This record gives sequence, structure tokens and C-alpha cells, in this order.
Amino acid sequence: MAIDSTTSVSWSPKVAIVMIVCNILAIAFGKLTMKDYAKGPAMPSPNLFGGFGLPAVIATTSFGHILGIGAILGLSSVGAL
Repeated sequence: MAIDSTTSVSWSPKVAIVMIVCNILAIAFGKLTMKDYAKGPAMPSPNLFGGFGLPAVIATTSFGHILGIGAILGLSSVGAL
């Protein structure tokens, strides 16, 4: 079975939910594993961001988007999205 590399996943609420869940998981993972997640420049409202500093927010959400891309592509390739 050949895979067409030109097809892409269209945005839908299901795709958005998968990306949100992946980002939440990455933030939780970062909170549990980072030693000093509050270091660096502070966010404008630290309580809103769970006490994370700017570097931790960028790192965890970047990791969340990488997980999300993999999950979305994987789920769409098996027909779940």
C-alpha cells in the first residue's frame, strides 16, 4: 500500500482537541521533571502559567506541538481523524 505524501490533515475540532491534549501532557511532564521551571524571565501573570518562566513555557509548548504533530499524523494515517 503506497502512502501519498501530498495529502494533509484538514483542521477540525478533533485535530484541535488532540493538539490541546498533547500540549497539556507536555506541560504536566515539564512541571514534574524540570528542576527549576520558574527560572528565567517571568511570564506576565505567573499564576496563570503555573509558575513557569518564559523558557519553560516555550520549551513545554514546543514539545507539546511536536507530540501533537506526531499524534495527529499518526491518528489520521490510521483513519481515526
